[in-house]
Amino acid sequence: MSHKNLNVIIKTPKIFRDTLKNKKINNIYKRFEKSLNINEKFAVAVSGGPDSLALAFLAKAYSIKNKIPSKFLIVDHKLRPESTKEAMAVSRLLKKILVKSEIITWKGKKPLKNIQSKARIKRYALLAKNCEKSKIENILLGHHQDDLFENFFIRLSRGSGLKGLISLDKKSKISNKNILRPLINEKKEDLVHISKKVFNFYIQDPTNLDEKFQRIRIRKLIKELQKDGLDKSKFLKTIKNLKYSNKVVDFYVRENLKKNTFFSVKKNNLILNKIFFEQPYEVIFRSFSDSLKIVGKRYYSVRGKKLDLIINQIEKNHLNKATLGGCVVEKVNQSVIISKEH
Repeated sequence: MSHKNLNVIIKTPKIFRDTLKNKKINNIYKRFEKSLNINEKFAVAVSGGPDSLALAFLAKAYSIKNKIPSKFLIVDHKLRPESTKEAMAVSRLLKKILVKSEIITWKGKKPLKNIQSKARIKRYALLAKNCEKSKIENILLGHHQDDLFENFFIRLSRGSGLKGLISLDKKSKISNKNILRPLINEKKEDLVHISKKVFNFYIQDPTNLDEKFQRIRIRKLIKELQKDGLDKSKFLKTIKNLKYSNKVVDFYVRENLKKNTFFSVKKNNLILNKIFFEQPYEVIFRSFSDSLKIVGKRYYSVRGKKLDLIINQIEKNHLNKATLGGCVVEKVNQSVIISKEH
């Protein structure tokens, strides 16, 4: 054994050494290590569910082995009376693996509709803000293979296009932070195994049984489809093929933005020329959406229906001026000018 490897073993706390002797967990860790593959400090979002607790264990092991600083964050949404108590319980639980965590609280008025969607947006915003203060660029989330399937069917039910169907990827950006999902190819039952082995505990969110939430109804649908022969391995291959197609479209979107737009530093606006709107519709749609995000400095895209309407008005020469995604969109001669709304 090399001197370097001996040092790693000596400096690794007993709970990690003992747990990683488990063949199944060690194999999961090796896949996790290969999937994450970063050498910069990172933050880990922990909710208390089995997937995020497994992520916390694997991320801490990675942090120790690679001597990379890490930060563990728990978001208390305060959407349920017991949420603060649960957040504190998770914080105590993480101490079992020598993890010091920080609880971030969502303050202010809470939504009455689209609760899960708005809570997710707020969670990302709180995580990004905290990481900005700590100068951390990478945020790890515990999304896994089951989430990938659920996201596909949710987007399908909403009439999403190609990009929406495969939007849950291993790496994305939110508020200029790298969102990393190193467990995206792992099965939920394997993460439950780690959580039980390490913590002998995880929080069961009562909303996971409430069918008023679309995600829960989709989860139930997938289970029924599996009974009828849905092959998850073939389904994963389909998603993989869709991602290849998406990369092709992304290439032409980048070309359209590069060749057919001009950013005026003096006027602080983006000018789209006539050729911008002579591309295939999917390229126009994505390019226009990205233009609005660039100028409006927002992460989330404008709703598809609103984009469709404005693009249609531009193509028919019916647009004079409109506001969209925090931007003012104006048709001037053969060009379209996008400026930030004040």
